[in-house]
Amino acid sequence: IDDEKNIREGLAAALEMDGYNVVLAADGETGLQLVGRGDIDLVITDLRMPGISGEEVLAKVTSESPGLPVIVLTGHGTIDSAVDAMRAGAYDFLTKPLNLDRLSLIVKRALQNRELSLQHRQLKEELDSNKSFESIIGKSAEMQKIFEMVRRVASSKASVLITGESGVGKELIANAVHNLSPRKDKPLIKVHCAALSESLLESELFGHEKGAFTGALETKIGKFEAADGGTIFLDEIAEMNPGLQATFLRVLEGAAFERVGGNRSISVDVRVVAATNRNLEEEVASGRFRRDLYFRLRVLEINVPPLREREGDVDLLADHFRERFSQETGRRYLDFSPEARAALNSYHWPGNVRELKNIVERAVLMGNPPTIRKTDLVTSALGNSNEARPESASSESRSVKEERSSARETKPFVPATLKEIERDYIVKTLKHYAWNKSKTAKSLGIERTTLDRKIQLYGLRKE
Repeated sequence: IDDEKNIREGLAAALEMDGYNVVLAADGETGLQLVGRGDIDLVITDLRMPGISGEEVLAKVTSESPGLPVIVLTGHGTIDSAVDAMRAGAYDFLTKPLNLDRLSLIVKRALQNRELSLQHRQLKEELDSNKSFESIIGKSAEMQKIFEMVRRVASSKASVLITGESGVGKELIANAVHNLSPRKDKPLIKVHCAALSESLLESELFGHEKGAFTGALETKIGKFEAADGGTIFLDEIAEMNPGLQATFLRVLEGAAFERVGGNRSISVDVRVVAATNRNLEEEVASGRFRRDLYFRLRVLEINVPPLREREGDVDLLADHFRERFSQETGRRYLDFSPEARAALNSYHWPGNVRELKNIVERAVLMGNPPTIRKTDLVTSALGNSNEARPESASSESRSVKEERSSARETKPFVPATLKEIERDYIVKTLKHYAWNKSKTAKSLGIERTTLDRKIQLYGLRKE
């Protein structure tokens, strides 16, 4: 960019001889338009020009195209200005009349640095992308498709609907969508729609003013307001009351809401990610879910496959959980026995990853290191041959006999009822989490209220 034609065209000829593609601009405005196309790798600009100056070009390029090197040309009388330009982000500067050999060297070095910077940025993006999936274990072709889909939808602002059976890891997918998005440095706010009544859910989502209802002693900021600029994850969206669905739809369409008991409209910029284990098309057909809200939510949809359809992932997940709980409990397990692995792979996993996690955790707590045996995986599910896949039934039966025979050689086999096993498992898990009921219920894969009933049923008390 230079308003002097001879310098402009002379530089172009010299750079083209070095093998570069060169575009020319006689003023700063034209130059910035060319840079705005996005296919420029380096800018050479005169410092003193009519109209938009070289300083303004430099400021614009460094702010809008970070990493794009700018070389400044200056006369002998403006060295101080050139130094100021370096402080403002210029890569280097040259004084007129120009030394073309020095120019060639500076351009070559600047472009090499830019290439290294771009490679570093690409590597960082790949590492960040992989980091976002660290908590999602899966090497199957089905999960690789999910990872690729998450990468594609993450950059969008559109709503995302995550579907799949209970326990497949929909919340982890929501985490990845947020962490790979431009909103990753902003809040990710999570709301469990099934855990709250209609009135409490509305207050939770949109907040309330002081005195809006009995017990509203102070103004409360809602989840939508807290998520401004970021993402809100609404789990079990199908449980939302029809009345609240209408309110929620208006918020999605208008990007604004009022707190409960308030009359001031609050505008927010929030991306919505929702999840459900129900078939929303069936919910719409039955009248339990609004059709317009359904279409508004599923602009982008990710269907997470059940564990039984993810070939190879059972072993991978089982080993991950074995290692994790071995470290947490200090009970070091090195592997599963062949019979235990066969049992894990022959089961159809209706509870998906959550069920596998709970079964492995129980085996770590109840078994005898260093190997998890099939007898350590005793549950009503894995112990029932009808639950296994038909093709493995005969080998499953042989495995049970072989393992029980092996067990009798080392220690007596003591049968236990399912209730005894359940009670023992609950006691061990409660002790492991120091009687923190919320953590215990989450680990067991049950609701807190269900755990309270079990504690009362078995007469359990904290020691």
